Amino acid sequence: MKPVIIGDATLYLGDCREILPTLPRVDAVITDPPYGIGADASMHKSSGTVVGHGHRRAAKRTYERTDWDAAPPDRDLINQIVGMADVQVMFGGNYFELPPAKCWLVWDKRTNGNFADCELAWTNLDKPVRKFELLWNGFARAGNEERFDHPTQKPVAVMQWCIEQAGMPETILDPFMGSGTTGVAAVRLGRKFVGIEREPRYFDIACERITNAQRQESLFQPEAPKAEQIGLAL
Repeated sequence: MKPVIIGDATLYLGDCREILPTLPRVDAVITDPPYGIGADASMHKSSGTVVGHGHRRAAKRTYERTDWDAAPPDRDLINQIVGMADVQVMFGGNYFELPPAKCWLVWDKRTNGNFADCELAWTNLDKPVRKFELLWNGFARAGNEERFDHPTQKPVAVMQWCIEQAGMPETILDPFMGSGTTGVAAVRLGRKFVGIEREPRYFDIACERITNAQRQESLFQPEAPKAEQIGLAL
């Protein structure tokens, strides 16, 4: 399958089970796979307003149902992904069969109520557990970062932090790219990125976001010094 090339990002539309065997190993896998908890179905709501407790309130944001989170990756796929790189960072690792970890990356979402306080990323890093605090609760989001059409989108700052914790690897693979947040983080940090996404709608969003990130980074690239011929003093 022919990829889409955007600067140092190489993006594949398709199933990672078919594409991974065609790729060389990379420096790190940093990804957020489906957990198999039905997040897509639970966030597929009817549009309009909801009446409750005598008041009208806005309905939850609607997402197109694609059943991408109907089941978690099986053991063979997880093993295949782990074999793609020496460095691993995998959100939702507590849902998968993975080796014991010395270092878990903990994202404290600073939420309250029925949502989870934190999300966990399993790693194979040889360092203590690390925590990162960043508000991400509905419309309350640090820096008012735009929320795209993927219901489990991660903040760019969280994925940048993961890349930094992983030692700033040169080439990063995300086999469950979604709306492309890992790719945007990689571009901002000057890393190479390989992303795979099977849902065309999310793939198109990822392409647009990574293109915009690449364009923004290019604006801030220092101008190369001009060659100047200097004569020898006699």
